[in-house]
Amino acid sequence: MKKIIVSALLLISSVLLIACGAYSFTGGSTGDAKTLQIDFFSNQAPLIEPTLSQRFTQDLQDLFTRQTNLTLIKSNGDLYFSGEITGYRVNPMSATAAQTAAQNRLTVTINVRFENKLIEKDNFEKQFSFYSDFDANAQLTGGVLEAALDEIIERITQDIFNASVAKW
Repeated sequence: MKKIIVSALLLISSVLLIACGAYSFTGGSTGDAKTLQIDFFSNQAPLIEPTLSQRFTQDLQDLFTRQTNLTLIKSNGDLYFSGEITGYRVNPMSATAAQTAAQNRLTVTINVRFENKLIEKDNFEKQFSFYSDFDANAQLTGGVLEAALDEIIERITQDIFNASVAKW
């Protein structure tokens, strides 16, 4: 009986050790990369939100440092991100019976260049875009703006993570 218990514990321990080494809870695979460099994303959009560049850059850095074991450095990272904010626009989305806007949509577009210095075939340059709808009677300031940017930045940073290290 004791042999069976010891054998079962050994088998379970082996399976857990192997499984944990082969699977990442974040879904990201950084391969042999140890370092990460994310440059400041400047705002090149025709309409500029002053806090967007700093906020986006910081949130992208936070996402990667939280969900990977990479060390964030200022230059010569194994994984390197650069780019710029190319679009920030508000458009009316739906109309009322009086032919006025019932909802507006804030859309942010970001051009991203990704370079994997260890696996060059993973390199890309892409545009990522997402939006948030808000009531047409609301001003895009304060809490409305914060909520919209939270939603947009969270989605875009996750899309960048998925495209670069999760390979989705």
